[in-house]
Amino acid sequence: MKTKIAIEDYNPLWPIEFQELSSVYTSALAGEVVAIEHVGSTAVPGLCAKPILDIDIVLSDWDRLPTVIEKMARMGYLHEGDLGIAGREAFKLVNQALFFEAFRRQAMDHHLYVCSTDSDEFMRHIAFRNHLRKHRDSAIEYGKLKRDLAERAESRVSYTAEKSAFIGMILAKEMDISIRKYIKEN
Repeated sequence: MKTKIAIEDYNPLWPIEFQELSSVYTSALAGEVVAIEHVGSTAVPGLCAKPILDIDIVLSDWDRLPTVIEKMARMGYLHEGDLGIAGREAFKLVNQALFFEAFRRQAMDHHLYVCSTDSDEFMRHIAFRNHLRKHRDSAIEYGKLKRDLAERAESRVSYTAEKSAFIGMILAKEMDISIRKYIKEN
């Protein structure tokens, strides 16, 4: 049976929700965090998206991960491990009541990752997000692809897999630009 994938027009409340969640994490993880980044399609103004925020929390010291896992559990999160991607740990909000009790608010659906400062996945998230923010034509093309895939993909897995070629093309372009810039400057 085909899984329904909901793609919505850009919602200007998404960055506001991110800022509110970012404040929660900054407070709860005081001293542990270098950056909290809104990544993924909801972080790109004007881009359609699944109404699920993607958030990367970057730790100041990867050795502090066990402490962060403990603090996240107190907020209602389950540590899911790296899910096969080194330098990035996934967390799932499994106790919305505990989150509400601690912060007096509900949390919008989100994917939360804790990353090391040198995580390749974190760098990819930032490079892709920044490219789409800077290149409106790429964001429009990506939005069309996402809507098309949402209509025809058999599952979330196939939807994500089919987006990978486009994402890879953008990241390769960004890598080429970075290398050319480096060579020119050195």
